[in-house]
Amino acid sequence: MLVVHGRRKVIHFNVTENPTAQWAAQQMVEAFPWDSAPKYLLRDRDAIFGETFRRRVASLGIEEVLNAPRSPWQNSTSNG
Repeated sequence: MLVVHGRRKVIHFNVTENPTAQWAAQQMVEAFPWDSAPKYLLRDRDAIFGETFRRRVASLGIEEVLNAPRSPWQNSTSNG
């Protein structure tokens, strides 16, 4: 799920039983069509965000900001 916190608005939502890095990368393209990508992407350190995903995010001009290791409370969609 991608959430824009300034507007508190879900901007993209998709589900799959077995996500891959390629699937996650495609979700970025679908979430931000027509040069509408944000400047930053706050994400955790899940293995799904591998090289394929990082290349796609960089190609969209998005800078990744990573949570600290083993810090789930820093997840942007968690409640605590």
